[in-house]
Amino acid sequence: MSHNHSHGGCHDESHGHDHGHDHGLPEDVGHRDNLYARIDRANVIALNAEDPEKAPAIIKPWDQRLDEETYLESDADDQLIIRVPFTGAVKLRAVLIKAGPADQTPTKVALFPNIDNLDFSDITDMKPVQEFTIPQGRDVGEYHVMPAKFPSVTSITLFFPAAQGADTTRIYYVGFLGQWSERKFEPVLTVYESKPNLADHDKIQGLNENWSAPGT
Repeated sequence: MSHNHSHGGCHDESHGHDHGHDHGLPEDVGHRDNLYARIDRANVIALNAEDPEKAPAIIKPWDQRLDEETYLESDADDQLIIRVPFTGAVKLRAVLIKAGPADQTPTKVALFPNIDNLDFSDITDMKPVQEFTIPQGRDVGEYHVMPAKFPSVTSITLFFPAAQGADTTRIYYVGFLGQWSERKFEPVLTVYESKPNLADHDKIQGLNENWSAPGT
């Protein structure tokens, strides 16, 4: 029943983070900055989940963030990975998490932006961009990230390495606050010239007028 991964990895040294558990989160802040509508919910995935198909269901609307009917629980042990893609680029401000109850609360969450296809064999050997300790409680915790490290997030992987004593970890709600911008897709060829035009380029010192580009 094991998913065969090492339990080594992230340590509790300072990662320059602010736990910022603002349990009195103003409603207007949530509505204005909440990124629920900008999440590609159909492609949210979970690894080592008892029911992986429930992964998109914990990405709930703001007004359902305290709901405890729907949750995601780990399977073989207490480790859990959740990957959340966005529909554009996000300047992330905070991560919102409701977990538990009690010893099913994860000890912490480690954040890995813009790295697709992470699994347990990879993630335990990687240093997270930022991580937060998660206290026990029935409220939604708000974890403020360092904005300079999350300026253009197209996907984010959350790693919960252990529960606080229980055999499994349970997550009720995951949300995000920040600013969204539309992802612009431009053909790669637009930044290259099919054939260099030397008249458009500064001369390279030491080359004569008869220099030509390789292959011309």
